[in-house]
Amino acid sequence: MRALRHQDPEEVGGHRLLARLGAGGMGVVYLARAGGGALVALKVIRAEYAADPDFRARFRREAGLAGRLSGRWTVPVRAADAEAAEPWLATDFVPGPSLAEAVAGYGPLPAPAVLGLGARLAEALAEVHAAGLVHRDVKPGNVLLTRDGPRLIDFGIARGGGTTALTAADAVIGTPGYLSPEQTRMHGGEVGPASDLFSLGCVLAHAATGRAPFGGGDAVAVLYRTLHEAPDLDGLGRLPPAARALIEGCLSREPGARPTAERLRAGLAALGGTADPRGQGGWGAVAPGPGDDWLPPALLRLVAERAARALDPPPRLAAPEGAPADPAPTTAEVAPAGPARRRFLVVGGAAAAVLAAGGAGAAVLAARGSSSAADGRPVRLLGLHAESTGELGATGRALEHGARLAVEAHNARTDSPFRLALKRVGDGSAARARAGAEALLAADPPVVAVLGLATAEALKAAAPLYDRAGTAMVLVSYDGGAVSPAEQRTLCVTRATGAMAAIPLLSYLTRVREVSRTAVVQDLSGGAAAEQLARDLRESPPSEGTTRVHQVRADQRDFGAVTAAALAGQPGAVVYAGASPERAAALARELAAAGYTGVRAATEPVLRPAFLDAAGGAARDWVIAAPYTDAAAGLTAAAREFGAAHRRRYGGPPPRWSAEAYDAVGLLAQGLGRLDGSRVEPRALADTLFGLSHQGVAKTLSFAADNTRTLTWKNTGFLYQVREGAFRFLGRYDQVRD
Repeated sequence: MRALRHQDPEEVGGHRLLARLGAGGMGVVYLARAGGGALVALKVIRAEYAADPDFRARFRREAGLAGRLSGRWTVPVRAADAEAAEPWLATDFVPGPSLAEAVAGYGPLPAPAVLGLGARLAEALAEVHAAGLVHRDVKPGNVLLTRDGPRLIDFGIARGGGTTALTAADAVIGTPGYLSPEQTRMHGGEVGPASDLFSLGCVLAHAATGRAPFGGGDAVAVLYRTLHEAPDLDGLGRLPPAARALIEGCLSREPGARPTAERLRAGLAALGGTADPRGQGGWGAVAPGPGDDWLPPALLRLVAERAARALDPPPRLAAPEGAPADPAPTTAEVAPAGPARRRFLVVGGAAAAVLAAGGAGAAVLAARGSSSAADGRPVRLLGLHAESTGELGATGRALEHGARLAVEAHNARTDSPFRLALKRVGDGSAARARAGAEALLAADPPVVAVLGLATAEALKAAAPLYDRAGTAMVLVSYDGGAVSPAEQRTLCVTRATGAMAAIPLLSYLTRVREVSRTAVVQDLSGGAAAEQLARDLRESPPSEGTTRVHQVRADQRDFGAVTAAALAGQPGAVVYAGASPERAAALARELAAAGYTGVRAATEPVLRPAFLDAAGGAARDWVIAAPYTDAAAGLTAAAREFGAAHRRRYGGPPPRWSAEAYDAVGLLAQGLGRLDGSRVEPRALADTLFGLSHQGVAKTLSFAADNTRTLTWKNTGFLYQVREGAFRFLGRYDQVRD
């Protein structure tokens, strides 16, 4: 909510204006008070757009269509004037956030809240369809959350059933990522009520997982995935199987295979919710019945705060000396007109692009160009490159979990001058990483930093784009070997690099076990990382003793000969320098067969179930060095708090890299706190990060004082040991005693 400007009118159509809720290239949404005292959200269209007879006709149709709906989960139109010089429409003021804002700021909704959300939105669509209409733009930004339930808004492109997908050449009506196949130019066909059910399935998947089921990035690519690829539904397992089946049914590409709105409503309502105060994922008491506190407590507080602020709007701004009578909107208010916006009438009709959420009272329009929260604090958008499927899926989900928990923790603070929001894109391939970077750089509010980029391929594809924009890049799980921080000035790596891999083992073999003779089995299939580990241990032997390196060819499967050669020197420790869990297991079996009981050690690539499975009992007591902590072990108070938060939210212990992602967001928040003003200038944040010392859940993040911009090596590694057939966390390497 922002103060009225000096050029804003005192009243419109008998409604006294109180504050601005949002603004864009096509108009302004005001908080206003009707003659009877009720608060309304009043949408005013700029005169230049109203001069178009077709545009005015669409606006007239929107007012008429919305006026025909009176259900509990839609927002009624209280008054409208389509013939005014600047047409306006007034609806009930809804002081809640949009679903898009809620998920971006607080993460996925708990399962019972998803059930309640789906049942109520399905009921709203049942009313829409019974009136002979099709909404055509059901998406998270068009769903507002209130204490008693959601509200479906923006009927600017609603039409009668049976209309086809296109209304103009090269135009797709709706929002890519939530469009049904029949709405796309590539598919075509009749757009009926089943189209809204497909979109609602996408919305519910987004609410349950925090991700759009067909990904983000380039709009054409999103449409292609909608038509040809399976949706990403990982995370729906938290829902009852019957609920998952209903959502999957909504996402059928064949309209006839989707449930009707009434069937979906009845199915989700029958599944019920939980009144357990612990809730699903720890959000709190959630139940789908009308009038209950169906939302998590954090969102209920946000709704209450906004309702309270609406009763005390900010005073009108005075006119600056010499100010023009009607200045143009500022760049912070106007959505960028990039290629995707020219091609897709994203929220067409009378609402136009910028007013879709604001038209019914959404106070934060992050996707519409507003860069401030309802309380006036600026919103800092962070980008997350993280895959959710395939080989990188586990790491991507861990990064997202940790980052979202950190965003929520930051936003819960009352002393912070800004709020955080998170937008996720994929990064699995170079093309996806590049498309994701383009999407984040075009976001509004502008992205101030990105984290993730879990592969060399993704980093090399995206880094040039971010470097030109001066956007800080924080690598959490990838060590950045493809790009040097000394050369890429906005690159910040928060994990130990390959050059630091030997440090935890050197410490353990010197302080804890005091090994004087070390044998290294260098697996030539392990590449440069294995070579560096072998070299570091040879040049800096543990306990200032001796280290001998024994190599095994990449095509050699029998480790018998190299094991015999290594044991001939009677070493106190044997270290596997390689990247294959299975080949490390082969060495483990040979050492066990030889009766060797000294220290056996390796580095992070071996920390996989495949090593335990292939080595069997021979894996016992192996020590593994890794660059990530195990917050689930709860060895520190911070780790215990983080682990508890993760269990409440996601129903299980935090996986590897989640705590590191949490710390990366904390580092960025600390850096943003050092910057003055309402804007973050390019490169300013990246430069600030390297002067910080951030005490995180996993470790302290600080950087070298020289010009290398590298993470300080102290205390950045961790040790694990195989005990009782599992990897047990020993702790930070410098804190391990036995």
